[in-house]
Amino acid sequence: MNVPHERVRAQIEAILQSWGMAPDLLATTVEAMVETDLLGVDSHGISMLMTYEKRYRDGSLKLQAMPRIEKQTACTALVDGGAGLGHPVSAFGMNLAVDKAKEAGVGIVGVRNSHHFGAAGVYARIAARRGAIGMVTSATRGVTMVPTRGAAPVLGTNPLAFAAPAKRHPPFVLDMATTTTAAGKVKVYDLNDRQLPAGWVLDAKGQPVTDPKQGFDIVFNKPEGGLSPLGGTAEMASAKGYGLAMMVHILGGTLVGSSFSPIRNRTQKPGDPDDIGHFFMAIDPAAFRTPGDFENDLDDVIDVMHATPAADPSKPVLVAGDPEEAERQRRLRDGIPVPDSLDRLIRGICERSNAPYLLS
Repeated sequence: MNVPHERVRAQIEAILQSWGMAPDLLATTVEAMVETDLLGVDSHGISMLMTYEKRYRDGSLKLQAMPRIEKQTACTALVDGGAGLGHPVSAFGMNLAVDKAKEAGVGIVGVRNSHHFGAAGVYARIAARRGAIGMVTSATRGVTMVPTRGAAPVLGTNPLAFAAPAKRHPPFVLDMATTTTAAGKVKVYDLNDRQLPAGWVLDAKGQPVTDPKQGFDIVFNKPEGGLSPLGGTAEMASAKGYGLAMMVHILGGTLVGSSFSPIRNRTQKPGDPDDIGHFFMAIDPAAFRTPGDFENDLDDVIDVMHATPAADPSKPVLVAGDPEEAERQRRLRDGIPVPDSLDRLIRGICERSNAPYLLS
């Protein structure tokens, strides 16, 4: 079924309220989660509630935790997320980075002791809306990526997002996992009982898996096999994707002092926080250009890209961010798709949480 975004918003809010999330943190989280679903990133919006419920019930998720600045300079800051959900501290971190960029030209904010933050592109867009270039990276809790030449997963999907503001056009927004696909996409294919594209998930022998239930089991439950690095199974391309994932973890994990999943998982006890790290950078174009010149030039670049002759006239050339913006407009009009399997899971959360069921 397609559910109006207002109803999805109300449902997420009702569940988080029933768990006792602080009101100001709740508003930021709901906004980020609904925006993620509107953009078509179905793996990171309302479908994450099952994972969040598990963290809430095992005591590892602190829903009253307020972001706290531990140290800062004119252009940097380190923020403690207090073991809360990643959405509020990430919005706080990116806005703080933009504030610093407006004063110093560049702002960099690291976050430690956080949890899952949804889609990285949501926070990069915050910078673009405020007239800054934004970059976001994050460590992850899961260990899902099989490194080049490996047979067992070591890294997570380690996302990277970049956004830049234009004037006439929507911002350029690149939002990507450093695996061939995000782990949550495998969950979405399983929820919809759709065959996986070959090359997304590899078994313990490095062979592609296309059955969605087998793929879900490998990615989320098995110690061997997992997701291929960005670039697929070809060794040269795979090695670059694997290296990119390492770079993202260095910024979003090692630099800010958060844990590396394979090391943490050896000692993590029930109820211990995930200690995920995030990295937010903002650049003020006015530190380099006369105000407005950067945005005008980026508009011209986007115009050239859109005017490129298409190999298939029915499929015009797109720029990063175009598909998500088009999907957002469709979903604002037609609603957010919620498969029956996900709807049943949400009903179960509502029953366990004494929250009203509001999707239909």
